[in-house]
Amino acid sequence: MNHYDVIVIGAGIHGAGVAQAAAAAGQKVLLLEQHGPAYGTSSRSSKLIHGGLRYLESGQFHLVRESLHERALMLKNAPELVRLKAFHIPLYRNTRRKPWQIMFGLGTYAALGGFKRGCRFGIISKREWSQLDGLSTNNLRTVFRYFDGQTDDALLTRAVLQSAVRLGAEVHIPAKFQQAELHAEGVRINYQQHERNVDAQANVLVNATGPWVNQILRAVTPTLPARLIELVQGTHLVLPGAITQGIYYVESPRDGRAVFVMPWYGETLIGTTETRYRGDPAQVKPLQTEVNYLLQIMKNYFPQRSVSINDIQHSFAGVRVLPAGSGHAFHRPRETVFDTDRQYQPRLISIFGGKLTGWRATAEQLMQRIESSLPKRQPRADTRNIRLFPE
Repeated sequence: MNHYDVIVIGAGIHGAGVAQAAAAAGQKVLLLEQHGPAYGTSSRSSKLIHGGLRYLESGQFHLVRESLHERALMLKNAPELVRLKAFHIPLYRNTRRKPWQIMFGLGTYAALGGFKRGCRFGIISKREWSQLDGLSTNNLRTVFRYFDGQTDDALLTRAVLQSAVRLGAEVHIPAKFQQAELHAEGVRINYQQHERNVDAQANVLVNATGPWVNQILRAVTPTLPARLIELVQGTHLVLPGAITQGIYYVESPRDGRAVFVMPWYGETLIGTTETRYRGDPAQVKPLQTEVNYLLQIMKNYFPQRSVSINDIQHSFAGVRVLPAGSGHAFHRPRETVFDTDRQYQPRLISIFGGKLTGWRATAEQLMQRIESSLPKRQPRADTRNIRLFPE
């Protein structure tokens, strides 16, 4: 039976990030993935590497600062995968947020980013409005411009996973986790690979399975309490014709939610929605109400494009994990939560939530949480300086 320092379940962005961080720390790492890299939520996001401008409204300054720091690292380490894009915020007479609020928010955003590259912002002159991809100018008051990052989330996940492999991580795909048993010194797991059952030992098992996190916990003995979570579905539509001038950060006229309209491989991507989901995460698909919601937003801001259901090139939905609570999912905290089986020398740690932008920081924080369970090894690399390349 093979023994590892760390076994990771799940090859989404967080699982890949943990495998990279553990391998960089010199640990012996095994990652198991049932389907393929970025199979779930990590290929169905809004494709943005951003600080989270809207999180300022709920006072999540630490999250914004951390995200802007991580964005700067990715712009440096993955220039072929993460690129700065102009973001436009149009404000109309009936927009809920006022110009002074946006100006104050952008100023705070720039300050939290240390006024470094990509922190500049300003107002687009009225003379340039006609160049904004047919954006409606009816009752338009002003348009702000700032900068954030865009990526191909699936390509980024694969690049992080490949960097983990180069650092020595062992990756088994496809490999289906079956069960785990905690014992005094660590954990013993069983998984299925190529139709045979395999046993392995580890000091720590990392549950990085996103919306399947509680499902994995139910296969662990002794039984551990599941965290109360809420699964939230987010849908995106791919529409014909390219948006060329950048990304539009617009407000839903119906409920004030933030929605992004952006260029995507020569077409236009719009999303996302936030709908409670109670089914199997593998079966999630766009709802007709979500499709109508996004098409109406598109029609409201870009009336010249006159898109309909028949024009949709592609649609996809992903499931995010949020802490259970009352009120709309849009207003919930986005901080990542770690659950361990015990406070000191944990044998099992589960990741709840998390953002695409914060994958590296999440992995480093997780490694700090499990440090007492791991042997001392000679580090191989610093994740802050690891270059990432598209496959």
